[in-house]
Amino acid sequence: MEYRAQARFMRVSPQKARLVLDLIKGRKVEDALNTLAFTKKRVAATVEKLLRSALENANYLSAEKGVDIDVDRLYVRHAVANDGPRMKRIRPAPMGRAYRYVRRIAHIEIVLAERGRNGEAVATVVGEETAGVQAAPAKSKAQGKGKAPAGKGKKKAVAAR
Repeated sequence: MEYRAQARFMRVSPQKARLVLDLIKGRKVEDALNTLAFTKKRVAATVEKLLRSALENANYLSAEKGVDIDVDRLYVRHAVANDGPRMKRIRPAPMGRAYRYVRRIAHIEIVLAERGRNGEAVATVVGEETAGVQAAPAKSKAQGKGKAPAGKGKKKAVAAR
């Protein structure tokens, strides 16, 4: 099962939030919390609060649905920072002019999932292939016949002057 938490309309640039989120992607929850505690970015406190919220969502939903989850096997499966609406602002400039600038807003989302006993993810996503089944590579027509298709690969000679 997946457990998610969202923080919307956060006053931080999505690019700056992605720097912190990239540090915790794929890590176990306790490792991610340790990493966030010692990260010197301002957004790290917000991401830590969001991660704790996702963890509490996991505890609550497991109690509600009667599913046993092992908190030690939870990991950060998905962590993204998307663009929110931009606030356009104007700053006074010399000689009566004005400079425009943009204040960016981020929507941050964290998804936790539970790892299996041997390390693979328990939660499955619709449309995702399993590790045991792999699709055969598609052959093009040129590979099957042994020669290039007509009209392709020919270069015209250019007369030197």
